[in-house]
Amino acid sequence: MSTLINTKVKDFNLRFAEEKDIPLVLEFIKELADYEKLLHEVVATEEILKESLFERKVAEVVIGEYEGKPVGFALFFHNFSTFLGRPGIYLEDLYVKPEVRGKGFGKILLSFLAKLAVDRKCGRLDWWCLDWNEPSIKFYKQLGAVPMDEWTVYRVHNEALSELAENFNN
Repeated sequence: MSTLINTKVKDFNLRFAEEKDIPLVLEFIKELADYEKLLHEVVATEEILKESLFERKVAEVVIGEYEGKPVGFALFFHNFSTFLGRPGIYLEDLYVKPEVRGKGFGKILLSFLAKLAVDRKCGRLDWWCLDWNEPSIKFYKQLGAVPMDEWTVYRVHNEALSELAENFNN
């Protein structure tokens, strides 16, 4: 069993996910995607998560528990800044169940990731936020986060990813 990490909020603890938590992690991913109106894009399965999180270990998950029940999570991985010459932490997903929002759990999860970043000698903590998600944008700005408006995010996926990979050999 994963060690509980006590927080300053009574009855709210954190722990790193274990393999037995895969169904819970997938449930949280789907709940977040539903909130973001992107549930139709979730193709992750328990098998894929098992491989990525526990076999290849390309990402980590911290679970927040309130009164012994899971109420949220943060899924993150390391990236690297050539400008800083240091690793960073990229937060892929942060989710707290609606019925327990406003209790400071999201701030604690982000604070824990910031502490991990400092402890692991990372130069920064990054994440994306949908431009219509005003409650989250306000929350992040209150924590001192700065939007990177001068940057544009690009993605290559699906067929375009395969085609680009094919260009390597042709």
